[in-house]
Amino acid sequence: MLDTDQKSTSTLPHFDATMRAIAHPVRRKILQWLKAPTLHFPPQPCGFEFGVSVGQITQRCGLSQSTVSQHLAVLKGVALVDVYKTGTFHFLKRNETAIQHLTGCLSDLLENRRLPAIHEAE
Repeated sequence: MLDTDQKSTSTLPHFDATMRAIAHPVRRKILQWLKAPTLHFPPQPCGFEFGVSVGQITQRCGLSQSTVSQHLAVLKGVALVDVYKTGTFHFLKRNETAIQHLTGCLSDLLENRRLPAIHEAE
């Protein structure tokens, strides 16, 4: 049994949910594409200042719009992407602060510097 009094690995509100979010290969691919949008998406009329349009992401994935929307909702739900709305268009951009924090948490966990708080069923 782990000591739950140890410092928590993450200040991300839902560390386990975040790990589940990046466990899916499509969501990892989306995050990779959003890291360098000019390499992975055609130019947009407004550039990439606000991120990549959902339509462009859907087209790149080659999946149905509803499937891609579900993947994007998961990433948004754990704050790995930010959504910008302008008119009827939605743009997504990586939340680099959250991703850097997650990277640090994983490093801490794998280096055994801190363990995540574990809530056992009573």
